[in-house]
Amino acid sequence: MVFSSIIFNLFFFPLFLIVYNLVGKKLKNFTFLFFSTIFYAWGAPVFIFFLLGSTLLNFYLVRQMYYSALRRNRRMLAFTSIFINLGLLAYFKYANFFIENLNFILQNFGIEPASWVNVALPIGISFFTFQSLTYTIDVYRRIHSPLKNPMDYILYIIMFPQLIAGPIVRFESIADQLTDRKETNDERLTGFYRFVIGLSKKVLIADVLGLEVNNIMSLDLSTIDATTAWTGILAYSFQIYFDFSGYSDMAIGMGRMLGFKFPENFDNPYTASSITEFWRRWHMTFTTFMRYYLYYPLGGNKVNSKGRLYFNLMFVFFVSGLWHGASWNFVIWGFIHGFFLIIERMFLSSWLIKGGKITGIVYTFLIVVLAWVPFRIETLPDSITYFNQLFSFDFSPLMHSKLQVYVMIVVAMVISLITLSGFGLQLQAKIYKLDLTSKEQVYYFIIAMVFLILIIANLAGSGFSPFIYFRFWNGFHKKNIDLYSNCLLFNSDNPGIYRFYKS
Repeated sequence: MVFSSIIFNLFFFPLFLIVYNLVGKKLKNFTFLFFSTIFYAWGAPVFIFFLLGSTLLNFYLVRQMYYSALRRNRRMLAFTSIFINLGLLAYFKYANFFIENLNFILQNFGIEPASWVNVALPIGISFFTFQSLTYTIDVYRRIHSPLKNPMDYILYIIMFPQLIAGPIVRFESIADQLTDRKETNDERLTGFYRFVIGLSKKVLIADVLGLEVNNIMSLDLSTIDATTAWTGILAYSFQIYFDFSGYSDMAIGMGRMLGFKFPENFDNPYTASSITEFWRRWHMTFTTFMRYYLYYPLGGNKVNSKGRLYFNLMFVFFVSGLWHGASWNFVIWGFIHGFFLIIERMFLSSWLIKGGKITGIVYTFLIVVLAWVPFRIETLPDSITYFNQLFSFDFSPLMHSKLQVYVMIVVAMVISLITLSGFGLQLQAKIYKLDLTSKEQVYYFIIAMVFLILIIANLAGSGFSPFIYFRFWNGFHKKNIDLYSNCLLFNSDNPGIYRFYKS
């Protein structure tokens, strides 16, 4: 079940809201947890017991750690918790990748490849591993005391608005809200508007662009011309932004309706004038996690040599690439960003400042767009082929049949860059903060309902609408589709769809 589906918007979420607002305060967390369990089990019934079991284990490990009198015991229990969480992630997400690379090496030496039963991956494991790690580390550092009720902790891990694709919520930022929060009518309305904004981004922009991206990427890449190649990667650049930021908007909006204040995840990233700034604006909760729990422990920028600083940056982006998926293409994507972060530190930042903001935006956007090539295309040879076609200079006239796609790319670009103007900044602040008069509230509510009806009609006509980021953060590739029976599968026709398969 995903947010951009008929069953979620017309049945699951309305029913949840009715029950949630009817029960008393003491039952709200139980109701939220019950529906979150159903939400996860709907798409991954095989793994719901694994998720609940590992979550309970971590709760009691961290609790014992916090109340242990001996520092040595606290360190040992913290290490155990982190080891279990990372170990489960490594096994489920990277075991297949490790065996494939091992067998490749063995075959090159004429050695019989290792036999292996491929591992199915629990949906959302990257995100609930993040949540578990922040809980363990924040409690270990005494930033916040552990939760008293295991039900509250399980809810923190699997609350359905942000379970599958974030935003990543650090424990210390939400701990108090888990046990004491209030939902006002203004907050509910603000959350509803934010949800509709996110759903509009997803269905009305990302999905339209995604159809063309899938069409282009399914062609023989060696035969496409430069116009088609640039159309495909530009469409994908805006598709992934509106798709993922749309999901984050929906999650944040649902959280507001329930009294939670989830952190912002995007801040107009395509207006960044450097790669450094891009990573302050793109998937900000992920960047924050990597900074606090990996970059700073490595020494961050408070190290004795520039060589160590550059190593820290590159290592963080190596891990970032692998975290997105078990593929060398993701590692390459991470290295591209890490490389430009380093050369900006070395000398490029001063050049970009001299060149002006527009020059910086063009440079950053071009690098980010080109880096999306290995992120979207699964194999290195195909990525190289696509790069060759991008710079083949074999341009053809724009096709009238693709006018809708070209228009949508322009629309997406305008929306992405609108905050470069004072008017755009004011408009965004007005939409997101929604500090409105009663009369304006009526107008906004009517507009939101019109958009919601249009979206529902669109979904009813087009069918299931997956989020493409599921594919990366949950680690599936098309080559895995024949591995599973009676378990989660990756649908090769719609990247990012997970479904329960009955053999």
